[in-house]
Amino acid sequence: MRKLVWLVLLLGAVGATAGWTWRSLAAGKRADSELALYGNVDLRQVQLAFNNNERIAAVLVQEGDRVRRGQVLARLDTSRLEPQAAQAEAQAAAQRQVVERLHHGSRPEEIAQARANVESAKADATRARQDMARFDALLPKKALPRADYDLGKAAVDMAAAKLQVNQKALDLAVIGPRAEDIAQAEAQLRACEAQARLLRQQLADAQLAAPADAVVRTRIMEPGEMSSPQKPVFSLAITDPKWVRAYVSEPDLGHVHPGMAASVTVDSFPDRRFDGWVGFVSPVAEFTPKAVQTEELRTSLVYEVRVFVKDPAEELRLGMPATVYLAPAAMGSAPEDDRRR
Repeated sequence: MRKLVWLVLLLGAVGATAGWTWRSLAAGKRADSELALYGNVDLRQVQLAFNNNERIAAVLVQEGDRVRRGQVLARLDTSRLEPQAAQAEAQAAAQRQVVERLHHGSRPEEIAQARANVESAKADATRARQDMARFDALLPKKALPRADYDLGKAAVDMAAAKLQVNQKALDLAVIGPRAEDIAQAEAQLRACEAQARLLRQQLADAQLAAPADAVVRTRIMEPGEMSSPQKPVFSLAITDPKWVRAYVSEPDLGHVHPGMAASVTVDSFPDRRFDGWVGFVSPVAEFTPKAVQTEELRTSLVYEVRVFVKDPAEELRLGMPATVYLAPAAMGSAPEDDRRR
């Protein structure tokens, strides 16, 4: 009986040794050919909101719809904003004409009118002086009341002042507007144009457009609700680029570098490999995330690797578990155009 027990123990030890040797050789062979990393498919997500606070008039897409860059996804009610924009445009147009008038200066007809006023004032001053000369001759003879003499003297003074006023008006018409007046009018014009641009931008912002090619993940708000920059209307998943967020252990870190070629597999398509390339290797170590299925211990220190994937048929989904295969010996690189993405 004891011999049988020893025989069983011996056979078990031989089997364990053979299994360990086979796994070591297989692991060494895999290390020479491909390096396998484990992670999940990832992509960028956008919370899309209006810039304006206004009531939503229309929502044009549903969950799951594929949208293109620049496509209008929703619209706001602009019934109050459009008259404000029209008013600002009219004010800017009126102020623009004021600036043009100041730059052009006085018209020839205005200058001619000012000269005619000066000549008329000169004639009045001449007549007043002539009347005063007669009054001076009559006053010593007591042939003129003193009151009439005083009125004549005042008329001379008034005619001289009127002539001076008209002469200054002619000078201003010839010189044209002051530089300060022109600068003030131009500043007011810039303010009017800035207000008009702001309202035009608010009108443009009343249409919510897709920032990139994407898929609508969630339709959060509906027509009739009040929009706000803090309240997203849609959650979008940007489908290009896609990548796998994988992790590499420190002993294998020297075999991974940005730009090297890679291939990716997922459980949904076990017989297919998606082409890709390494786009980023983290410079900072971290503990393996619990969501990643790896063959290493959860407490191992690893480095994040971002592997971009070509998925023209849009078959990969956010969060899919994925395996990345790298060929350290080949040290292949992705095309230059792909690495720039």
